[in-house]
Amino acid sequence: MTRVLLATRNAKKLRELRRILDAEGVSGIELDGLADVEEFDETPETAATFEENALAKARDAAAATGLPSIADDSGISVDALNGMPGVLSARWAGRHGDDQANLELVLAQTADVPDERRGAAFVCAAALVVPDGQEQVVRGEWRGELTRKASGTNGFGYDPIFRPEGETRTSAELDPAEKDESSHRGRALRLLLPYLREL
Repeated sequence: MTRVLLATRNAKKLRELRRILDAEGVSGIELDGLADVEEFDETPETAATFEENALAKARDAAAATGLPSIADDSGISVDALNGMPGVLSARWAGRHGDDQANLELVLAQTADVPDERRGAAFVCAAALVVPDGQEQVVRGEWRGELTRKASGTNGFGYDPIFRPEGETRTSAELDPAEKDESSHRGRALRLLLPYLREL
C-alpha cells in the first residue's frame, strides 16, 4: 500500500477523493488527511491563482511528511463579478470558511444580474508533489449558472446556488456519485489518476 496525503482538514473532500479512486478502480493507495499526520506549518493561501495555491500546499505537505501529497485549491468564478470570488471564495465575506455568509454575499452582489448573464464556473486546481521532486498540476472546470436562491443540502460551499450546465438541479441537489462524475474537483482529480497509478 502506498500512503498518500490529501492536504486538507475537510472530511468531505477526503471522502470525495476516496469515492473517485474507488469508482476509477485505483487500488493500493491508502489516503490520509491532515488530521492523520503531525501538524506542520502551512503557507497561507495568498497566491493569485488556484494552481499556485495548490502547489504551495502540496509542497509543504510533502516536505513536512515525506509522503506523496495532493492539495487542491478551488472556488467559484462568477462572470458578472469579473471572475471573482475566485481564489478568495472561502473568505469572500471576510471570515475564512463561513459558507453561508459567502453564499449570501454572492447572491446579494448578483441580485440585479439578469438570468442570461448569471454564468459561473467552479474551478479546481489539484497538485501532486512527490518527495523525489516530481510535481504535477492539473485544472478542472465545471460550467453552469448562479441560481437566485439556495437549494439542496448535499455538498458544501457554493453548491446550493450553482446549477451545472444541462441540469435543472443545483450541485447541492445532486447525489454524491453524480457530483463526482462531473464536478470540477472530480475532473481535476481524475486528471491526476495516471500519476497516482504510477506511485
